Amino acid sequence: MNSSNEPIEELEGDGLLFEHIRMTVDKGQIPLRIDRYMFEHLQHSSRNRVQKAARAGMVQVNGKPVKSNYKVRPGDVVSLMLDHPPYDTSIIPEDIPLDVVYEDDQIMVVDKPVGMVVHPGCGNFTGTLVNAVAYHLRNMPSYDPNDPEVGLVHRIDKDTSGLLVVAKTPEAKTNLGRQFLQKTTRRTYRALVWGNFVEDEGRIEGNIGRDVRDRLRMTVYPVDSEVGKPAVTHYRVLERFGYTTWVECRLETGRTHQIRAHMKHLGHPLFGDEKYGGTEILRGNRSSTYKAFIQNGLKICPRQALHAYTLGFKHPVTGKEMDFVSPMPDDLNTLLDKWRVYIKGNEKKPTHNIYEDF
Repeated sequence: MNSSNEPIEELEGDGLLFEHIRMTVDKGQIPLRIDRYMFEHLQHSSRNRVQKAARAGMVQVNGKPVKSNYKVRPGDVVSLMLDHPPYDTSIIPEDIPLDVVYEDDQIMVVDKPVGMVVHPGCGNFTGTLVNAVAYHLRNMPSYDPNDPEVGLVHRIDKDTSGLLVVAKTPEAKTNLGRQFLQKTTRRTYRALVWGNFVEDEGRIEGNIGRDVRDRLRMTVYPVDSEVGKPAVTHYRVLERFGYTTWVECRLETGRTHQIRAHMKHLGHPLFGDEKYGGTEILRGNRSSTYKAFIQNGLKICPRQALHAYTLGFKHPVTGKEMDFVSPMPDDLNTLLDKWRVYIKGNEKKPTHNIYEDF
């Protein structure tokens, strides 16, 4: 997929159109209506919006406008044309504080704070982590922040805190990318989830793909289905709070929202995760005191309670094993302390079993 700022074609009565999105249909694609195809491949769209664009002559295949019922074929070049140029997504260096955990001439490891978007896009075109990295490396002539062959090797969500690795050279990015693909990196996350696990540890396997009811959310599909991408998460219990559990998750794969979607699938959404139902009171009693306690917890940590805790890999040049740990952020530490105080108070009540999962 790519974009261009050059006007592609002029349609009678519509003026100049600019290409915003271009997609080449995969070789194995079965014939599929273009409105459905674009709906499934564009994150921030709906089938109705695609149909409206097609009626306006803004959906093109191989350079020609098509109707919504056109069926895409392997090799088709699908373009979305709009009447204004695309937003310039060039990455501009910005003097933003950056917590650099490690750095040499090949790589750097950074600790991302809560609330920082990793990469420009979807309304966040400035103030991102890559803008900060570009400024930090502004005096390195060989580092071009707009070159996809260097830069971030992986991503985490805006409201997830923790560790990320940046490649300064194409060779480093290729090597690290291979390690992620071959599942030889070591990544653990820590999360507070709703509910009390029966087991002390477990394995979650299930394909992850877009939720057809909400394109901004991921969902889990059967392993043997052709929908979504294979994903595996291992978890172990660190601490139990009766109505919530503090867990460590180890990733085998790195899919979008993997831990959030897998935990939701198990019936244990992350505490504070609004997109996956974690801001509702999913476990516990209905007393006003308990409700106030939960609401206070959501104010203390107004985001999904998820932290990229450790990151390990082989140095792309020396081959040395490298492991990093990110300290727990203040909001999560405070939230956990609140839960510890809460369960100690309730454990003293002989008839109150807070470890019953209901």
